[in-house]
Amino acid sequence: MSEPANTSKNSSHLIGGFFGGLTSAVTLQPLDLLKTRIQQDKKSTLWKTLKNIDNPLQLWRGTLPSALRTSIGSALYLSCLNIMRTSLAKNKHKVSSSANDLNVIYNKSSSLPRLTMSENLLTGALSRGLVGYITMPITVIKVRYESTLYNYSSLNEAINHIYAKEGISGFFRGFGATCLRDAPYAGLYVLLYEKSKQLLPMILPSKFIHYNAEGGFTTYTSTTINTTSAVLSASLATTVTAPFDTIKTRMQLEPSKFTNSFKTFTSIVKNETAFKLFSGLSMRLTRKALSAGIAWGIYEELVKRFM
Repeated sequence: MSEPANTSKNSSHLIGGFFGGLTSAVTLQPLDLLKTRIQQDKKSTLWKTLKNIDNPLQLWRGTLPSALRTSIGSALYLSCLNIMRTSLAKNKHKVSSSANDLNVIYNKSSSLPRLTMSENLLTGALSRGLVGYITMPITVIKVRYESTLYNYSSLNEAINHIYAKEGISGFFRGFGATCLRDAPYAGLYVLLYEKSKQLLPMILPSKFIHYNAEGGFTTYTSTTINTTSAVLSASLATTVTAPFDTIKTRMQLEPSKFTNSFKTFTSIVKNETAFKLFSGLSMRLTRKALSAGIAWGIYEELVKRFM
């Protein structure tokens, strides 16, 4: 395979990840904002939070940092994930240049390489941890911008305030909890997503399965399978890692009070309830499931166009 072809394929993951992440971030920002505000106060509820919003447009506060973080993060993550998974597949002789082998190597709904469950878990977790560290400053700015604890009027004000009060380390506040949330989430997600893509065609009624002239699934069928797999996988992975999201948010909003993950965990359990560790789960669950469906649906189809 020529170098330009490889470059084109690699860039397709970057582009697909960017636009998938951007679309989901802008569309679902209200859910992210509500989740942050519910988590910031132990007495907050969804209804109480909604009543404190005077203008519906306020639900999109923090969209810029959220869009930057999600689009850039998604582009970097999916590119990094692709490099790791493709390298593993090539080293194990799972990738062939023969078009006749494609149905064996790939799921019919996808052009991504197939790996073992442990390989999907490992590559997903490592990729997410690495990219999470790189995009951490944007995450901190995003969370504080969404919160009512900080009345920033611009991103520049947020950046200057964090740097003046906490220095460079302030932009990486809560990384430990974020990594504990995102790495297991991503590993579980990739594992479940790839497995779902294999199982769903066997479960779905035959009337929903349509093939193209090459023997693969039509765009409609592959999009249905990939999107459904993304939603189901994201829902389960999100629920399992929910406590780490609450811990991360508390650390980023009140760094002087919550100085490390363990202290934050024990403080919430002792002074509130263990149930509060799942604060904002409904918002995050809805957002992550829909976000995964949108982002991965767009990503998979864009990548196939470049194959």
